[in-house]
Amino acid sequence: MSPNRISSTRLSDTVASDLETRILEGSLKPGDRLPSERTLAIEMGVSRPSLREAMQKLVSKGLLTTRHGGGTVVTDHLETTFSDPWKAMLDGHPMLQTDILEFRHMLEGEAALLAAERATDEDIVRIEATFNALEAAYDCDDLRACIDADVAFHQAIAEASHNAMIGHISASLMRVVHDHVADNLVHLHARPAQWAHIREQHRKIWDSIRNGHAQASQQVAKEHIAFVRKSMEDAVKLQSRRSSARRRLN
Repeated sequence: MSPNRISSTRLSDTVASDLETRILEGSLKPGDRLPSERTLAIEMGVSRPSLREAMQKLVSKGLLTTRHGGGTVVTDHLETTFSDPWKAMLDGHPMLQTDILEFRHMLEGEAALLAAERATDEDIVRIEATFNALEAAYDCDDLRACIDADVAFHQAIAEASHNAMIGHISASLMRVVHDHVADNLVHLHARPAQWAHIREQHRKIWDSIRNGHAQASQQVAKEHIAFVRKSMEDAVKLQSRRSSARRRLN
């Protein structure tokens, strides 16, 4: 093997590692389309053959996919390999909901704590944008927008923790519980006092993180999940009572 070939291979490994890091940290998200080969090669300061070889390595790992006429796109492989089987089990075994909420209690509490300690100025701007979108959805009483903005807000905090595992597990977990989160928000939306309370909890989380209050951020995040758990349990009990009442009518 020629020295030039060895150098090219090593450069492609470096480029692949750089792109992989961007995927791990969330700079490149599932569904994102990479810039054109020419643009990306210039940005990274490498030749197009080296870039092409690096991208092929990530295609082989399942992190990128090439679409005919659609360029190269980041896959959701890191998320779906975790979330798909768990979502199927959750649908078939509702008792897992309690276990997942216990896990969210730990995960989101730690994410908020680390975000308060580690968030950069750019992270704070991003979290603020998701919080403002959530507030706008509340103001417009747009339930669907609230659901989407709620998920985006918590994910922005997870990514601001600068822990790759927290960021990706959080994204995977939200795929698993999205329908249940939506059902819970529908339940809360019908109860103005509780709806106002969950809005205030989001504000407290945001205020604590932007002010760098790590312990307070962790505490309010955990209180938020505890409230979500209680409201979901109440929703299940209410549904059970309604089903029982309907049966008695027959």
